[in-house]
Amino acid sequence: MNMAEPLSREGLRGALKTAEPMGRYVSWRAGGAAERLYVPADLEDLATFLRRLPAAEPLLFVGLGSNLLVRDGGWRGTVVLMHSPKKHPRQADGRIYAEAGVASPKVARFAARHDYAGAEFLAGIPGTVGGALAMNAGCYGGETWAIVDEVVTIDRSGRLRTREPSDFDIGYRRCALKGGGEEWFAAAWFKLPPGDGGVAREKTRLLLAKRIAAQPLELPNAGSVFRNPDGNHAARLIEACGLKGLAHGGARVSEKHANFIVNPKGAALASDIEWLIERVRAVVQEKTGVALQVEVRIVGQPA
Repeated sequence: MNMAEPLSREGLRGALKTAEPMGRYVSWRAGGAAERLYVPADLEDLATFLRRLPAAEPLLFVGLGSNLLVRDGGWRGTVVLMHSPKKHPRQADGRIYAEAGVASPKVARFAARHDYAGAEFLAGIPGTVGGALAMNAGCYGGETWAIVDEVVTIDRSGRLRTREPSDFDIGYRRCALKGGGEEWFAAAWFKLPPGDGGVAREKTRLLLAKRIAAQPLELPNAGSVFRNPDGNHAARLIEACGLKGLAHGGARVSEKHANFIVNPKGAALASDIEWLIERVRAVVQEKTGVALQVEVRIVGQPA
């Protein structure tokens, strides 16, 4: 444990676990354990928990773990698990409010039910609102920050702030607070134009059918491993280098979509996946001259 004294549970309403395997919480179903993992009951409880942590305690926020690899040595610090299946979006003042732990597809479905347009692409984002904000997630022509009106952040002292999109440096698959500082997304307000719910649902259905047909969703994966280079596609480059099906340990480059690494039998180590990531980068660089940028986040210690 990084903390000199055990954490006081007084006043906390969430669930605290120790030595918790992170393979249970990431979509790759691989990786080491977190020294401690906390599941807050709500934002007020999260604020109380954060105020208890020493300033130097390493802290990792996780949603659905769909864009994350935790190395086999685990996370030496505290993980905050934001996702909860009990959380849902709500509507107020012509906007949609969703906490960071709400799954992005729920926002797409909610928007369609309430006759909003423009959120359909969120149905194809296999993560939470917090993760979508943090990486400006997008697909099929849509990007998260294009529909954000305001966000709520939380810092290590448990302070909640309302921030505007102008407070952030936002680009392709990236988002950073201007001026630096350590804050995490707690919630967002989405501003969407009125639309036809039936049209939105049909568009969502078509997007999901396209995704199912093109991606190996039946196997543990973390979505696209690499960002698309300007004017090109990572999957196209990887396939052109003959890397589809390349395997290491229990992990494999998907034959269905070359920008996916899968864990077919759930037996892969995080190191198997990371080896493939580095091997694919090296081969593509050597054969094409393109330096692929990793889109997934890799954290923790080697075994």
